[in-house]
Amino acid sequence: MKKYNFNAGPSILPREVIENTAKQILDFNGSGLSLMEISHRAKDFQPVVDESVALFKELLDIPEGYSIIFLGGGASLQFMQIPANFLIKKAAYVNSGVWAKKAIKEAKHFGEVIEIASSADANYTFYPKGFESKVPADVDYLHICTNNTIYGTEIRKELDVNVPLIADMSSDIMSRPIDVSKYKAIYAGAQKNISMAGVTVIIVKDDELGKAPRELPTMMDYRTHVDKGSMFNTPPVVPIYSMMENLRWLKKNGGLEAADKRAHERAEALYTEIDRNKLFKGTVENDSRSLMNICFVMNDEYAELEKPFLEFATERGMVGVKGHRSVGGFRASCYNAMTMEGVNALVQAMKDFEAKY
Repeated sequence: MKKYNFNAGPSILPREVIENTAKQILDFNGSGLSLMEISHRAKDFQPVVDESVALFKELLDIPEGYSIIFLGGGASLQFMQIPANFLIKKAAYVNSGVWAKKAIKEAKHFGEVIEIASSADANYTFYPKGFESKVPADVDYLHICTNNTIYGTEIRKELDVNVPLIADMSSDIMSRPIDVSKYKAIYAGAQKNISMAGVTVIIVKDDELGKAPRELPTMMDYRTHVDKGSMFNTPPVVPIYSMMENLRWLKKNGGLEAADKRAHERAEALYTEIDRNKLFKGTVENDSRSLMNICFVMNDEYAELEKPFLEFATERGMVGVKGHRSVGGFRASCYNAMTMEGVNALVQAMKDFEAKY
């Protein structure tokens, strides 16, 4: 039976990316050594890092004056590393979900944090609105989490604010064009849209580094990793290679404009069925609906069918459609590598389940 991977992360990758990475794990560039065992300083590996950086710059149209670094620790480490490097006196944060809340908690270790907007009282069923006019002019930056995987909300536009932006784009980076020049920093765990788990991408504006009023441990200072080209310590070699292959695939398939178009097509098909099908209902306000993580539940009168539908969908080859444990229901994560075939298979399963019950 064909499987359709709707996992929220680690998540689906293009088959050719998996196969090409697997070949290099067996024998890297004909060296007789596995990609898993080569030195990160081997002459054949530096071109992998260089090409990955070049592809990021090309696909995101990153202007001069920015550096791209590849680190470990996931976005969770960045919740602390971002304010350590950039919070001088005061920062503004939008509380749009669990991960944003965690980022706020860590930032408070380094200075004053203002929570300018939140949808926590509504269980994060919408992305906070109207906060752009509430950003104090004297903050060092405004931090946002652009897509919220647990609740299925997203802000898919560039904000119009007069302060530097910092964004956690872990779950929607490389799914649409963005204006990098608006940001002081962008960070993203790779395991949604750009690679397997194990590497985190950070895009930083060079002239904003070194301004923090604190002595930073060597590993925490972004300048350490910019100066050494992500090679200060051993980087996650296999995930970086997988990322390079995925960026090649993305470029070959039309870049970010095409990725954005496919994201809208996938989401439209699923949300249309959710809204049509009498068994299901969406959990997010329409203008906040994520294109990456599509969340829904059984309508109240059919609540007892939640487990049977999950079993039904699993029998049809759907993987990872169970909602996050904190909210329940269902979640279909539709990252870059998800095909319309997979989306249509889930839609058909929903239709067939409706007909059955």
